[in-house]
Amino acid sequence: MDPCPFVRLVVGSLALKFSGNPPLPSTTYYCKIKLNNSPTQIADVPYCPDNTTQVSDQVQTCFSFKKSEFEKLSNGCLKIEVYSGRSGNPICGVGSGKLLGVVSVALDSDDNWVLQNGWVGLGDKKKSVQLHLNVWVEPDPRFVFEFEDEPECSPQVFQVNGNVRQAVFSCKFSFRDSNEAAKWTKDKVKPVKERKGWSITIHDLSGSPVAMASMVTPFVPSNGSDDVRRSNPGAWLILRPGHNTWKPWGRLEAWRESTNLGYRFEVLPDAGIEAITLSSSTISSKHGGKFTIDIGNGWGSPMTTPSGSFDSSGSEDIWMYQGGFVMSSKVGGRPEVEIGVQHVTCTEDAAAFVALAAAVDLSVDACQPFSRKLRKELRQ
Repeated sequence: MDPCPFVRLVVGSLALKFSGNPPLPSTTYYCKIKLNNSPTQIADVPYCPDNTTQVSDQVQTCFSFKKSEFEKLSNGCLKIEVYSGRSGNPICGVGSGKLLGVVSVALDSDDNWVLQNGWVGLGDKKKSVQLHLNVWVEPDPRFVFEFEDEPECSPQVFQVNGNVRQAVFSCKFSFRDSNEAAKWTKDKVKPVKERKGWSITIHDLSGSPVAMASMVTPFVPSNGSDDVRRSNPGAWLILRPGHNTWKPWGRLEAWRESTNLGYRFEVLPDAGIEAITLSSSTISSKHGGKFTIDIGNGWGSPMTTPSGSFDSSGSEDIWMYQGGFVMSSKVGGRPEVEIGVQHVTCTEDAAAFVALAAAVDLSVDACQPFSRKLRKELRQ
């Protein structure tokens, strides 16, 4: 399998310092990072005392592109607007900060991968107010897969590289149980609303099963509600073959939040090690969006355990997910999956991520209000 060329534009090591009179200790700073039509990123900027030389190497954010797309930006620039004050009201999105200045970094698609590293002056007082930043470009090759149709239609899955599309997997959607359960009471049968028993199996070209997503916790409406709530989410197990049986690899929980799909995905290490949360966010149920696992770059969720600490000793499988892009999947319509090449060493690796992408997509339907009728492919 040949990967597609992608690149990441990374922004990190942000810090702010003042010559002369230092700011009040309670003053906070943030910046807005803008690049063409990409969504604006907001990041906190730590204050650095004038006599401090050490700056954190933390990555604040990044932008990902196909290499051909990034080459078209070679005449553009990255803009970083620095403010003092609060970063804004999450409801109305209006910041209350004061603009200190703007830094522009010219984009260069040639061999100059470090675009900016060091201190630059801000605003009209460039000698007294300075911003430290590190901006660089790094290659990020990815395998790209496309579903021929929606997962419940048991489609083929193609690997895509430019204009070349090659079938690599097939999907089989099935039901283990009926969608409608019946709960017996003393004198009558009361139908119980639930969506359960869905599964999708990924097969390689020889027909061998190489991954599976299985609904292990039914999607049911909360008491007095028509929706699956966060307090009682439905769940999938993502399974991989191992020793003549299926071995749990990851767990996906999903629920409905207003008009969005809420989700949490965690990888399941060996026995004795707590589950590790790799991604937790929301996706628009109406317009779709992207499910992303992207760790250590200022996006998404850090790796966490229920106890709040992380120890991967004895589990080499966990270390591979630290730092950088793992996967993304377009949710809504026919899923498209991108996987970082460092996470694919065999066909089964790619198949597990394809099964996860199918489970996320199917969760949008599983979390639809129970007053709505599902598509015929999802009704047994």
